[in-house]
Amino acid sequence: MRYLEVRRHSLRKAGGGSQLSQAGVDLARRVGAGAGPFGRVATSVSPRARETAIAMGFAVDEELVTLIDEDAPAADFEANRWWETARPFVALAEIVRGGGPTLALGRAIVTLWRDLVIALPEGGSALAIGHSGQIEVALVTCFLDADHAAWGAPFAPLEGARLSYAGDPPRFTACEMLRLPED
Repeated sequence: MRYLEVRRHSLRKAGGGSQLSQAGVDLARRVGAGAGPFGRVATSVSPRARETAIAMGFAVDEELVTLIDEDAPAADFEANRWWETARPFVALAEIVRGGGPTLALGRAIVTLWRDLVIALPEGGSALAIGHSGQIEVALVTCFLDADHAAWGAPFAPLEGARLSYAGDPPRFTACEMLRLPED
């Protein structure tokens, strides 16, 4: 079995932007202290994702690019506003099941995750740092028949999931949500 940990980037500077705030760096250090080891570390091309991995204490091996136009899935998101519903992963699964650009985005991200983990030795783990919305879409795409109501809220900064990869043919077989403790 191989493992993939996917996490949302840490806290950004006030007003948005692409860099982490000092609070984001501090949070990434705390989470990173209990994470790993990882045989591969990948991030999106966004500086905040790369900064998160580095603040967690991990060198970045590669950047993941979906090579898909994200405007259409963004329009699906805005039309449905799944993250504002009482059961966000259930609402998102309905969008993914509808096919179209959101499913295409989910498949593109899952393919990147698969390529990252398949290169690992047996028992190895990888870390991928990404973004809200993208991680949730990919998880729903991987586990379309899961109990999405039990998955809770969309991911806060540095939350995510740990996936198991195994089987014949190999595939993502299990998903454990990684939530941060409330202070």
